[in-house]
Amino acid sequence: MTTAGIKELKNQLSRYIAMVKKGDEVLITERGKVIARIVKEHSNHFSLRRALQPLVLKGQVVMPTREIARDIPNPLKVRGKAVSAIVIEERR
Repeated sequence: MTTAGIKELKNQLSRYIAMVKKGDEVLITERGKVIARIVKEHSNHFSLRRALQPLVLKGQVVMPTREIARDIPNPLKVRGKAVSAIVIEERR
């Protein structure tokens, strides 16, 4: 298992993807904490909908009937300093 920070992963993505293709797992870290894992996708996996189909047929699961709205709301405009500026000040 290999560990890579976000910046390193971004700069060396092809190298890490090659590692994953060979079967290695890559843990992605942010400030030293693991936030994600990249693993090789096996061709015998199938979609979540197909996996849940037997439960749907038994009436144990109800699938959504419409797409989930994924719109990102516009940022709020408030008076005062930006949060990023406050965080930077607090770090000093």
